[in-house]
Amino acid sequence: MAEAREREARETYERYVALRDEIDAGRKPWSDLADFFTEDAVYVDPAWGRVEGREKIREFFVKSMAGLTGHGWYTPENWIMVEGPRVVSQWDQVLGRDADGRPRFVAGLSILYYAGDGLFCYSHDMLNMAHVFEVMKAIGWKPAAEMNMPPREPDRDVSLPAAWRHLEARRP
Repeated sequence: MAEAREREARETYERYVALRDEIDAGRKPWSDLADFFTEDAVYVDPAWGRVEGREKIREFFVKSMAGLTGHGWYTPENWIMVEGPRVVSQWDQVLGRDADGRPRFVAGLSILYYAGDGLFCYSHDMLNMAHVFEVMKAIGWKPAAEMNMPPREPDRDVSLPAAWRHLEARRP
């Protein structure tokens, strides 16, 4: 049973990454990625903070990625691990290229909780924002006109949604 659940979580995450790759390539909209989340899901972003609910997550994807996708930013996946309902992935946030044409990136991690039926109930992205700003400065990155700024005081609550807290029994 546990092995089947882990396989299902891995396969769902692989479909999630495949869609994200399509989005990075400009063939799909960011809003489609929200379809991988439960109605009561939580998404925690390092700049935007906690976002609750599938439709709010959908809005967040569209708003937060405006002016980044198609302007040199993309997110190649490096590896994943699955244990029970948890999926942990390591990826790179490519921010653009330096003067020599080499991609400049910051390494990131995500922790997702799989709820079943091809849906995640939680995603927490971790990215060193100081490193992001250092790379942006080094490559002379300038925001596109349509880029949106994150909130000044984002919600930093990293807890799972109430209905899914049983998936992480050790956290208070």
